[in-house]
Amino acid sequence: MKKGDLEGMNFESGRGLLKSIRGDIGNNAEVQDVPSDEELELINGYTRKKFSKEDLYVFTVVLCDNDVDRDYQRFPVETLTSLEKMFVGKSGIFDHNPTAHNQTARIFSCSTKSVDGVVTATGDQYFRLEARAYIPKGRQFDDVIYAIESGIKKEVSVGCSVAFEKCSVCGEEMGKCGHKKGNIYNGKLCFGELIDPIDAYEWSFVAVPAQREAGVIKSYCQEDGRSVSMEEILKSISACEGLNLDSAQTEKLWDYIEKLKKSAADGAVYRNELKAAVRRYSAVIQPDISEKTVEKIMSGLSVRELSELKNSYEKKASGILGKCRPQLSSSKNTKEKNSNKEFKI
Repeated sequence: MKKGDLEGMNFESGRGLLKSIRGDIGNNAEVQDVPSDEELELINGYTRKKFSKEDLYVFTVVLCDNDVDRDYQRFPVETLTSLEKMFVGKSGIFDHNPTAHNQTARIFSCSTKSVDGVVTATGDQYFRLEARAYIPKGRQFDDVIYAIESGIKKEVSVGCSVAFEKCSVCGEEMGKCGHKKGNIYNGKLCFGELIDPIDAYEWSFVAVPAQREAGVIKSYCQEDGRSVSMEEILKSISACEGLNLDSAQTEKLWDYIEKLKKSAADGAVYRNELKAAVRRYSAVIQPDISEKTVEKIMSGLSVRELSELKNSYEKKASGILGKCRPQLSSSKNTKEKNSNKEFKI
């Protein structure tokens, strides 16, 4: 399937394709950069004068998520939920440089959302903190809007503080337990979980964010002005009532498919490595069980369950192998060479 094959396609029987949560959207959706009536009321709560819809540019941005980032840290879902209210009203700046000149956008709503069919590096359901932000049109802001629309200004990073960074391996405070981020201990990746947020300072457009998926994303609207996210586009496919995709929706759906394909390929490689290890260790600790039976047992296990089984088998196998002596190894009880002790009286 090629990218162009999606455009204009009518999904009359899409129940088995990219299943997501149920729902429906209109066929005449367009990119949503104009606030709805409800959003306009929220925005005017931050302005000194009343702005009209035509005076404003709005967009959706992913601030952070619960996946492990490039710095080997992550926000648990509870932390994301706590950050929702903290980021409402916060300014968007550039490169975390807190100057008034850098103030460019402002968040007027924020919520934590799950993305069906996507999991994190640790195998958990993927959640992200999505914000809606506005920029006034005209003057120096038109250049920023153009940079966002063209995809040049896209990646973002957040500035916030938390009370505690917990080690994913032992649960102790990171930096005091001896575990190092990025290392693997007994099959478990070490990273810091950011717990109990204290404050949210700002969010910034940056070139390379720590969070891989943080940045401006596309959203769509129906004729009534209601904002429609990528998740809702997938809902209509699962609803089996037919959907005509326009070029913007096709672009977003294709990007989503490509990410799913990459995640599936990575997951398949990791699963096969776990299964190969289980087979090896099973042959040592339970040689009376056939390989066919082992395969049947593994086929019904998740990646996390396979990892637990592999770690358990590895410990048992090391105990058995540690007692075995290679055929050509020397024995501690071997008699001294050329000692002639047996001939001495």
